[in-house]
Amino acid sequence: MYSNKSKVKVRYAETDKMGVVHHSRYYPWFEVGRGEFITESGMTYRDIEEKGVMMPLVESGCKYIEGAKYADELIIETFIEELNGAKVIFSYNVIRENDNKLLAKGTTTHVFVNNEFKIINIKKKHPDMWGKINELYDKE
Repeated sequence: MYSNKSKVKVRYAETDKMGVVHHSRYYPWFEVGRGEFITESGMTYRDIEEKGVMMPLVESGCKYIEGAKYADELIIETFIEELNGAKVIFSYNVIRENDNKLLAKGTTTHVFVNNEFKIINIKKKHPDMWGKINELYDKE
């Protein structure tokens, strides 16, 4: 399966009084990874939305293994865990680059909806979009 690797560097503002990254900061990093993953399909979120498709978040989770610290250089590894016509589950591994240590694992679940927020099957409604996303899901 294909995975995208995005790099982020921990900013001081992302840390708490204990000197570690606050748990809420992982979700924006997931968004960075997800956006770059989608771009690898040959589309952008803007392209998808211009076709009348949105991907609202319906569930998320994160397991924190070890805290990242200020100035750590991180790799956000993003891949599709599950894909069907109505939803996609992205998985993320947050890895400290200098020692390849897994710091956190997360998931976000998104459904495909139209402009009226009605769930759609993109496999049927937008086969071109489905093909681009599914190609990355099936890619070895």
